[in-house]
Amino acid sequence: MTIYTVAERAGVSIATVSRVLSGSTPASARTRQRVLRAVEELEYVPLRAGRPVDVPQHETHGLILPGLRGPYYSELLSGFESTAAADHQSTVVLVCDASKDVEAAVRRMLARVDGIVIANDTISDAAVRQIVRSTPTVLVARDAIEGADAVQVENFISSAELTRHVLDHGRRRLVFVGDTATSHDVSERYRGFQHALARKQGEEVAPPIDVPYEEQSGRAVMEGLRAIEASEGPVDGLVCANDELALATMVLLAREGRVVGQDLAVVGFDDIMTSRYLAPGLTTVQQPMRELGRWAAIRLHERIGGRTTDVHPQVLPTRLVVRGSCGCDWDQASVAGA
Repeated sequence: MTIYTVAERAGVSIATVSRVLSGSTPASARTRQRVLRAVEELEYVPLRAGRPVDVPQHETHGLILPGLRGPYYSELLSGFESTAAADHQSTVVLVCDASKDVEAAVRRMLARVDGIVIANDTISDAAVRQIVRSTPTVLVARDAIEGADAVQVENFISSAELTRHVLDHGRRRLVFVGDTATSHDVSERYRGFQHALARKQGEEVAPPIDVPYEEQSGRAVMEGLRAIEASEGPVDGLVCANDELALATMVLLAREGRVVGQDLAVVGFDDIMTSRYLAPGLTTVQQPMRELGRWAAIRLHERIGGRTTDVHPQVLPTRLVVRGSCGCDWDQASVAGA
């Protein structure tokens, strides 16, 4: 497919198609819709191979992130940018939000970069499959797609280990906290949680408290917890999708007079810096967020250089970190008192 095919399908000139895709000048909403519908129907992506051979590379890598709030994405960006810079590559970052036409913004980015890294489920699998036909692509923290490299962290086994650790403290009424539908990582953590509960108790697992995995969701977690306890009885453990959710919830539980680690176990995932300094410290799973960004930059640089073999997903290891929020400090104090 070429720009001429798109122009013919949309009933406009190739100059109009170019303007819509580059965003260089405004187009009417109706014209823009016709062009983008033709692009989607034809699965058109501007081909890098169609450029003159004497056009130099941009020496720029693209990074698509769902956001920059919180330590996870800042660490990932830091690892990616510093590694790209060591290879003399600049970084262009596209931060997605609900107000943007993300896939149109990505198409504009493709004209400015030599390759892109797509983190989490920022754009659809169908759009990714179009992109990989023409642009070196690496996926981070999402399911692998043929034609792209993928860099992930281990989630399932470590989440199951974390859940078993909480169960070993005698906890029996555990609830998972976090939206499992919008993140490959979180869905894998929930799957590990389900696996551990099924192996230990052989019972059906309760639905999660379905909230965005960011600090601001703490109040929604408390509302969900109160609703569960009002209808089904006390909960004695929360397995949170990440540390931001866990830490925000711990603070709100303390305000209500509930003692974390004794009345209720709370655990997280990530091992961000704050997890070590809150009292009690947060039991969590340490994942290499900066390394995730570093390896994404390495794999992208290799793919831009022409490597298309050995493209199986790269899975970075994680590690359980035990502190007091799971109940360890209280159990040890009880043993000492006995």
